[in-house]
Amino acid sequence: MKRALVVIDMIEDFAHEGGALYCGPSMGRIIPVIQRELERARVAGEPIIYLTDNHVPDDAEFKMFPPHAIVGTKGAEIIPELAPEEADDVIPKRRFSGFFGTDLDITLRERDVDTLRLVGDCTNICVLYTAADARNLGYAVEVVRDGVTSFDEEAHHDALRELEKTLGAKIV
Repeated sequence: MKRALVVIDMIEDFAHEGGALYCGPSMGRIIPVIQRELERARVAGEPIIYLTDNHVPDDAEFKMFPPHAIVGTKGAEIIPELAPEEADDVIPKRRFSGFFGTDLDITLRERDVDTLRLVGDCTNICVLYTAADARNLGYAVEVVRDGVTSFDEEAHHDALRELEKTLGAKIV
């Protein structure tokens, strides 16, 4: 098994109060968990990949959600508490799945990764859809229960069940 840690959408617009789509107080609980996961992955020599929402100003997604994570704005930046290091990959994305329209799959395959360990937000949106595409592409998936969250607590729990029961993700 070769695992990579994938940090999903831990950006200013989601993680900090005042952000365009602030996820809520649960963000404060997952940040230290993700910090520990980053430390664990670095010690283990696992690749670390950050997926970041990164939209054009007139993105079609803004028909469903308020404008957020616009390219070049502070809202699209990774929060300083989880700042990537030089060896880490940062892959911008415009849709829910980190695989859709990005080079995530080839980045993982070039590193011989077969298992993804997911942390970040939102459990029921970008975490879930990234995990679904990962499973469809043949990757094993682990989700750190205390390292994911959502603005919708019920949807968060539903997504954890879906991740485990339907997608076969290991909830750790």
